[in-house]
Amino acid sequence: MPDSHDAVYEACFSRSLIQLLAGAGWTPLVAFRVDGEGVLFGGAPARYKAQTAFVPWKDITAVVLWEQRMSGPSMAYVGVQRQAGAPPLPGQNAGLRPEQTTELAPHVDHELFLASRAVNRWRLDPERLRAAVAAFAPGVPVLVHEQLDV
Repeated sequence: MPDSHDAVYEACFSRSLIQLLAGAGWTPLVAFRVDGEGVLFGGAPARYKAQTAFVPWKDITAVVLWEQRMSGPSMAYVGVQRQAGAPPLPGQNAGLRPEQTTELAPHVDHELFLASRAVNRWRLDPERLRAAVAAFAPGVPVLVHEQLDV
């Protein structure tokens, strides 16, 4: 049963033609959700069901905001640090090897990279995120990883 608590934080993807063609219709697709059970990462709209991942609070040690620098604007990400031995999460980055994630974001641990989603075609409200994490998992910090210039 969905959590109706006031502190629930949910962001949905902007609707697109890809979503319609992938068979999801115009139903809002959840991109990211924080509630009393844990954190939900929605899959990419074209592969939504296959890539959606849920992480329960018992597996989460921190929620992490970070950016990937690219030739143009940086890409924002939200991820979770998880307990050692937590099962792999489905998603578009699931098949990346450690050397690939190091090349893409050297300031982010491989496991964190795999347990992250790009803030793309949806908006992240850091203050609402912090409030939701504080309400549902007060012992879990919300961290910001910064990439240093080399």
